[in-house]
Amino acid sequence: MKTLISLLCIGLAFSFQCEAQRISKNALGVRIGDDDGFDSLGAEISYQRAILDNNRLEFDLGFRGEKDVYDAFKLVGLFQWVMPLDRSFHWYVGAGAGIGSVDFDNGGSNSFALLAGNLGIEYNFKIPLLLSLDVRPEFGLGDDGYGDGFDFDLGLGIRYQF
Repeated sequence: MKTLISLLCIGLAFSFQCEAQRISKNALGVRIGDDDGFDSLGAEISYQRAILDNNRLEFDLGFRGEKDVYDAFKLVGLFQWVMPLDRSFHWYVGAGAGIGSVDFDNGGSNSFALLAGNLGIEYNFKIPLLLSLDVRPEFGLGDDGYGDGFDFDLGLGIRYQF
C-alpha cells in the first residue's frame, strides 16, 4: 500500500511538472526591436505556433519606411526549443531563416536572404499575455548595405495567447 501511494504521489508530481512545461498553442502580437538592419527602432507582427510540447515555430513580418528614402519589408521564420525555468518563466533558443526587400525612392531596389539564431526569456501571465525579451543575431546576404553582413537584434515581444 505504501508503494502504491508513493507511486501515485510521484506520478502526480510528474504530471504537475509536465503541465508547467507546456507552451501556448498560438500567440499573436508584436516584437519591438531594431528590425534587423533597417537602422531604426521598429515593430514586427509576430505569430507563434506550438508544434510539440516544447517546440514552436515563430514568424515575424516587419515593415519599414522613411519618407522620400525607402520602403522595406522582412519575413523571418524560426524553430524554437522552449525550456522551463519556473512554472510561468521559460527560456528558449532557436534557428531559422528569412527574406526581405528594400525599394529606394531613387529607383534602386535590393532583395536579401538571411540566416538567424534566437535566444530569449519569456513570462506567461495567468491572463493570456506573454512577454518576452530576446536577441536574434542574423547574417544577411545582400548587396548595397541593407540586409548584408551581421546584425544583432534585441527585441521585446508582447503577444496574446490562444
